[in-house]
Amino acid sequence: MSIGDNVRAVRENIARAAEKAGRDPSEILLVAATKMNGAERVREAVAAGVDACGENRVQELVEKNALGAYAGAPLHFIGHLQKNKVNKLVGVCDLIQSVDSPELIAAIGRRAVLLGVTQNILLEVNIAGEAQKSGVAPEGIWQLLDLAAETAGISVQGLMTVPPICEKTEEIRGFFDRMYRLYVDIRAKKRDNVTMRFLSMGMSADYVEAIAAGANMVRVGSAIFGERDYNR
Repeated sequence: MSIGDNVRAVRENIARAAEKAGRDPSEILLVAATKMNGAERVREAVAAGVDACGENRVQELVEKNALGAYAGAPLHFIGHLQKNKVNKLVGVCDLIQSVDSPELIAAIGRRAVLLGVTQNILLEVNIAGEAQKSGVAPEGIWQLLDLAAETAGISVQGLMTVPPICEKTEEIRGFFDRMYRLYVDIRAKKRDNVTMRFLSMGMSADYVEAIAAGANMVRVGSAIFGERDYNR
C-alpha cells in the first residue's frame, strides 16, 4: 500500500474509534511521525492530508525543513528535547510537544521573546513514572504549569504522553484514562498562558485506544510509512 493508502486507512480507523466513543472524527488531529523518512516520503504524507508532521530529531527536522519537506502542514517537534537545541526550534515549529522541565520552559521563553514570537508548547507527562523516559511526573505537572503561566513568550496548549508498551488493552487504557483525567483537571483551572486545547497521546499500535480515552491528537508513524529500519 502507498503512503496515501495508509493515511486513508488510518483516517478510517480514527473515524470508527471516534464514532464509537460518541465523538466527532474531525476533532482528532493526525500527526504523521516522520522520523527516518526522507523529504519525498514526508511530502507524500502531506499531500495525503495529514494534519501535521511531527519530527523526533532536531537535526533531521532542520535538514528536511530546508528541503521544504513539511510545506503545507504544521510542523511539530515530538522527540526528547535538549536545552541546547531550543534555538533551532523556537519560531520554526508550530508546536513543541515535549517540554518537561523548568529549564526548557525558561529557554524557550527567552528565545521566543528575543524573536518576538509566542511559542506554542505541550507539557510532556511521564504517566507511568518510567525511569528511562522523559516527561514530568503527574504530581509535578502543577508546579510546571505555574511556572509556564509566569513565563513570557510561551503558550501551553495541552499535554502529551508516551505510555509504556502494554500487552493488554485494559492496561494501556488505564494509562490513557489517567492522562485524560489530568487533562480535564487542568482545563478546569484558569491560568495565564495555559489553554488546554490538545491531549496528544496514542501512536501506531494504540491510537484507537487513545481516542477512546479522550485523545484529540495522535502521533502515527509506522502505520503511515511502514516499519522503520533501524539497521540502516
